[in-house]
Amino acid sequence: MMRLDKYLAERTGMTRSESRKAITKGRVAVNGVVCRKADTQVVEDAAIAVDGAPLAGTYQKYVYIMLNKPEGVVSASRDKRDTTVVDLVAEHFPRRALFPAGRLDKTSTGFVLLTDDGALAHDLLSPAHHVDKQYLVTLDTPLTDAMQAGFAAGVTLADGQTLAPAEVEPAGEDPCVVRVILHQGVYHQIKRMFGVFGAGVNGLHREAIGKVALDPALAPGQWRELTPEELQRLQEQ
Repeated sequence: MMRLDKYLAERTGMTRSESRKAITKGRVAVNGVVCRKADTQVVEDAAIAVDGAPLAGTYQKYVYIMLNKPEGVVSASRDKRDTTVVDLVAEHFPRRALFPAGRLDKTSTGFVLLTDDGALAHDLLSPAHHVDKQYLVTLDTPLTDAMQAGFAAGVTLADGQTLAPAEVEPAGEDPCVVRVILHQGVYHQIKRMFGVFGAGVNGLHREAIGKVALDPALAPGQWRELTPEELQRLQEQ
Protein backbone atom coordinates (compact mmCIF):
# COMPACT_ATOMS: atom_id res chain seq x y z
CA MET A 1 0.00 0.00 0.00
CA MET A 2 1.12 3.55 -0.75
CA ARG A 3 -0.24 7.08 -0.46
CA LEU A 4 -1.98 8.14 -3.67
CA ASP A 5 0.08 11.34 -4.05
CA LYS A 6 3.36 9.43 -3.74
CA TYR A 7 2.16 6.72 -6.11
CA LEU A 8 1.07 9.30 -8.68
CA ALA A 9 4.37 11.19 -8.42
CA GLU A 10 6.42 8.04 -8.99
CA ARG A 11 4.29 6.93 -11.92
CA THR A 12 4.04 10.26 -13.75
CA GLY A 13 7.11 12.32 -12.86
CA MET A 14 4.98 14.96 -11.13
CA THR A 15 6.26 16.49 -7.92
CA ARG A 16 4.42 15.48 -4.77
CA SER A 17 2.92 18.99 -4.67
CA GLU A 18 1.69 18.71 -8.26
CA SER A 19 0.18 15.30 -7.63
CA ARG A 20 -1.65 16.55 -4.52
CA LYS A 21 -3.12 19.45 -6.48
CA ALA A 22 -4.30 17.13 -9.25
CA ILE A 23 -5.96 14.89 -6.67
CA THR A 24 -7.71 17.66 -4.72
CA LYS A 25 -9.03 19.15 -7.97
CA GLY A 26 -10.75 15.87 -8.82
CA ARG A 27 -8.55 15.04 -11.78
CA VAL A 28 -7.56 11.60 -10.46
CA ALA A 29 -9.67 8.45 -10.38
CA VAL A 30 -8.85 5.22 -8.55
CA ASN A 31 -10.51 2.10 -9.94
CA GLY A 32 -13.02 4.29 -11.77
CA VAL A 33 -13.93 6.50 -8.79
CA VAL A 34 -12.74 10.10 -8.46
CA CYS A 35 -10.56 10.49 -5.37
CA ARG A 36 -9.80 13.88 -3.78
CA LYS A 37 -7.75 12.69 -0.77
CA ALA A 38 -4.00 12.64 -1.30
CA ASP A 39 -3.39 10.30 1.63
CA THR A 40 -5.68 7.58 0.25
CA GLN A 41 -3.87 4.23 0.36
CA VAL A 42 -3.69 2.39 -2.96
CA VAL A 43 -2.30 -0.98 -3.99
CA GLU A 44 0.42 -1.35 -6.61
CA ASP A 45 -1.94 -2.70 -9.29
CA ALA A 46 -4.69 -0.12 -8.77
CA ALA A 47 -6.24 1.32 -11.94
CA ILE A 48 -5.29 5.02 -11.81
CA ALA A 49 -6.44 7.58 -14.35
CA VAL A 50 -5.58 11.29 -14.66
CA ASP A 51 -8.01 13.50 -16.58
CA GLY A 52 -9.70 10.33 -17.80
CA ALA A 53 -6.50 8.79 -19.23
CA PRO A 54 -5.21 5.60 -17.58
CA LEU A 55 -1.58 5.70 -16.51
CA ALA A 56 0.64 3.91 -18.99
CA GLY A 57 2.83 0.97 -17.98
CA THR A 58 2.97 -0.74 -14.64
CA TYR A 59 4.17 0.39 -11.24
CA GLN A 60 7.76 -0.51 -10.34
CA LYS A 61 8.35 -0.86 -6.63
CA TYR A 62 12.12 -0.68 -7.15
CA VAL A 63 14.49 0.25 -9.95
CA TYR A 64 17.67 -1.65 -10.84
CA ILE A 65 20.12 0.06 -13.20
CA MET A 66 23.35 -1.22 -14.75
CA LEU A 67 25.66 1.75 -15.32
CA ASN A 68 29.06 1.79 -17.00
CA LYS A 69 30.73 4.38 -14.78
CA PRO A 70 33.16 6.64 -16.60
CA GLU A 71 36.36 7.98 -15.09
CA GLY A 72 35.95 11.20 -13.10
CA VAL A 73 32.45 10.41 -11.78
CA VAL A 74 32.02 9.68 -8.08
CA SER A 75 30.07 6.75 -6.66
CA ALA A 76 27.60 8.71 -4.53
CA SER A 77 24.02 9.94 -4.60
CA ARG A 78 25.00 13.60 -4.14
CA ASP A 79 28.22 15.58 -4.23
CA LYS A 80 28.71 19.34 -4.07
CA ARG A 81 31.74 19.36 -6.39
CA ASP A 82 31.65 16.36 -8.72
CA THR A 83 29.21 14.60 -11.00
CA THR A 84 27.81 11.48 -9.36
CA VAL A 85 26.66 8.17 -10.77
CA VAL A 86 23.09 9.12 -9.80
CA ASP A 87 23.39 12.42 -11.70
CA LEU A 88 23.90 10.38 -14.90
CA VAL A 89 20.42 8.84 -14.66
CA ALA A 90 18.51 11.39 -12.53
CA GLU A 91 16.66 12.94 -15.48
CA HIS A 92 14.99 9.60 -16.22
CA PHE A 93 14.12 8.76 -12.59
CA PRO A 94 13.28 12.15 -11.00
CA ARG A 95 11.24 10.77 -8.09
CA ARG A 96 13.48 7.84 -7.15
CA ALA A 97 15.88 7.89 -4.18
CA LEU A 98 18.60 6.03 -6.07
CA PHE A 99 22.01 5.15 -4.65
CA PRO A 100 24.98 3.02 -5.75
CA ALA A 101 24.99 -0.49 -4.29
CA GLY A 102 28.74 -0.56 -3.86
CA ARG A 103 31.37 1.95 -4.92
CA LEU A 104 34.17 2.48 -7.38
CA ASP A 105 36.93 5.06 -6.95
CA LYS A 106 36.60 8.30 -8.90
CA THR A 107 39.36 7.17 -11.28
CA SER A 108 37.94 3.66 -11.75
CA THR A 109 35.39 2.61 -14.34
CA GLY A 110 32.84 -0.10 -15.00
CA PHE A 111 29.77 -1.74 -13.53
CA VAL A 112 27.93 0.19 -10.84
CA LEU A 113 24.48 -0.99 -9.76
CA LEU A 114 22.05 1.83 -8.99
CA THR A 115 18.87 1.02 -7.11
CA ASP A 116 16.41 2.15 -4.46
CA ASP A 117 16.07 -1.39 -3.06
CA GLY A 118 17.88 -1.19 0.27
CA ALA A 119 17.36 -4.86 1.10
CA LEU A 120 19.03 -6.10 -2.08
CA ALA A 121 21.89 -3.63 -1.68
CA HIS A 122 22.45 -4.85 1.89
CA ASP A 123 22.58 -8.45 0.71
CA LEU A 124 25.05 -7.66 -2.07
CA LEU A 125 27.36 -5.74 0.26
CA SER A 126 27.05 -7.91 3.36
CA PRO A 127 30.20 -9.90 4.23
CA ALA A 128 27.95 -12.84 5.06
CA HIS A 129 26.94 -13.23 1.40
CA HIS A 130 30.40 -12.99 -0.21
CA VAL A 131 29.16 -11.76 -3.59
CA ASP A 132 32.10 -11.96 -5.99
CA LYS A 133 33.19 -8.94 -8.01
CA GLN A 134 35.39 -9.18 -11.09
CA TYR A 135 37.81 -6.50 -12.30
CA LEU A 136 40.14 -5.87 -15.22
CA VAL A 137 43.25 -4.24 -13.76
CA THR A 138 46.20 -2.54 -15.46
CA LEU A 139 49.41 -2.62 -13.39
CA ASP A 140 52.60 -0.59 -13.69
CA THR A 141 54.64 -3.80 -13.54
CA PRO A 142 54.08 -7.36 -14.85
CA LEU A 143 52.15 -9.92 -12.82
CA THR A 144 54.42 -12.25 -10.85
CA ASP A 145 54.09 -15.74 -9.40
CA ALA A 146 54.46 -14.17 -5.95
CA MET A 147 51.42 -11.96 -6.55
CA GLN A 148 49.31 -14.92 -7.67
CA ALA A 149 50.38 -17.04 -4.72
CA GLY A 150 49.85 -14.18 -2.29
CA PHE A 151 46.36 -13.43 -3.55
CA ALA A 152 45.40 -17.12 -3.36
CA ALA A 153 46.65 -17.39 0.22
CA GLY A 154 45.09 -14.12 1.40
CA VAL A 155 47.11 -10.90 1.36
CA THR A 156 48.12 -9.30 4.64
CA LEU A 157 47.94 -5.53 4.22
CA ALA A 158 50.43 -3.02 5.58
CA ASP A 159 48.15 -2.33 8.56
CA GLY A 160 48.19 -6.01 9.53
CA GLN A 161 44.72 -6.87 8.21
CA THR A 162 44.63 -10.26 6.50
CA LEU A 163 42.17 -10.46 3.62
CA ALA A 164 40.21 -13.41 2.29
CA PRO A 165 41.83 -15.31 -0.58
CA ALA A 166 41.30 -13.72 -3.99
CA GLU A 167 42.07 -14.66 -7.58
CA VAL A 168 44.39 -12.93 -10.04
CA GLU A 169 45.43 -14.19 -13.47
CA PRO A 170 46.70 -12.79 -16.77
CA ALA A 171 43.92 -11.24 -18.89
CA GLY A 172 45.75 -11.58 -22.21
CA GLU A 173 49.17 -11.21 -23.76
CA ASP A 174 50.04 -8.00 -21.91
CA PRO A 175 51.67 -9.12 -18.61
CA CYS A 176 50.57 -5.87 -16.95
CA VAL A 177 46.86 -6.47 -17.59
CA VAL A 178 45.23 -8.90 -15.17
CA ARG A 179 41.82 -10.09 -14.11
CA VAL A 180 40.99 -10.04 -10.38
CA ILE A 181 38.08 -11.69 -8.58
CA LEU A 182 37.39 -10.52 -5.03
CA HIS A 183 35.28 -12.38 -2.50
CA GLN A 184 35.00 -9.50 -0.03
CA GLY A 185 34.91 -5.71 -0.08
CA VAL A 186 37.54 -3.57 1.66
CA TYR A 187 38.33 0.11 1.07
CA HIS A 188 40.75 0.50 -1.88
CA GLN A 189 41.27 -3.24 -1.66
CA ILE A 190 42.85 -3.99 -5.03
CA LYS A 191 45.28 -1.07 -4.89
CA ARG A 192 46.30 -1.98 -1.36
CA MET A 193 46.74 -5.66 -2.21
CA PHE A 194 49.03 -4.99 -5.16
CA GLY A 195 50.83 -2.37 -3.09
CA VAL A 196 52.03 -5.14 -0.77
CA PHE A 197 54.00 -6.50 -3.75
CA GLY A 198 55.31 -3.10 -4.81
CA ALA A 199 52.96 -2.84 -7.78
CA GLY A 200 50.85 0.19 -8.64
CA VAL A 201 47.42 0.19 -10.29
CA ASN A 202 47.14 2.37 -13.39
CA GLY A 203 43.60 1.35 -14.32
CA LEU A 204 40.70 -0.53 -12.73
CA HIS A 205 37.49 -1.56 -14.49
CA ARG A 206 34.72 -3.59 -12.82
CA GLU A 207 33.47 -6.23 -15.24
CA ALA A 208 30.90 -8.12 -13.16
CA ILE A 209 28.95 -8.22 -9.91
CA GLY A 210 28.20 -11.78 -8.91
CA LYS A 211 26.83 -13.65 -11.90
CA VAL A 212 25.88 -10.48 -13.80
CA ALA A 213 28.42 -9.06 -16.26
CA LEU A 214 28.54 -5.49 -17.51
CA ASP A 215 26.81 -5.26 -20.89
CA PRO A 216 29.61 -4.72 -23.47
CA ALA A 217 27.21 -2.59 -25.53
CA LEU A 218 27.21 0.11 -22.83
CA ALA A 219 29.75 2.85 -23.52
CA PRO A 220 31.16 4.81 -20.56
CA GLY A 221 28.32 6.85 -19.05
CA GLN A 222 25.60 4.72 -20.62
CA TRP A 223 23.13 2.63 -18.66
CA ARG A 224 20.12 0.34 -18.88
CA GLU A 225 17.78 -1.36 -16.45
CA LEU A 226 18.56 -4.93 -15.48
CA THR A 227 16.64 -7.65 -17.25
CA PRO A 228 14.40 -9.85 -15.10
CA GLU A 229 16.90 -12.69 -15.56
CA GLU A 230 19.83 -10.54 -14.39
CA LEU A 231 17.88 -9.35 -11.37
CA GLN A 232 17.03 -12.92 -10.45
CA ARG A 233 20.71 -13.91 -10.63
CA LEU A 234 21.61 -11.08 -8.25
CA GLN A 235 18.83 -12.01 -5.85
CA GLU A 236 20.03 -15.62 -5.81
CA GLN A 237 23.58 -14.71 -4.70
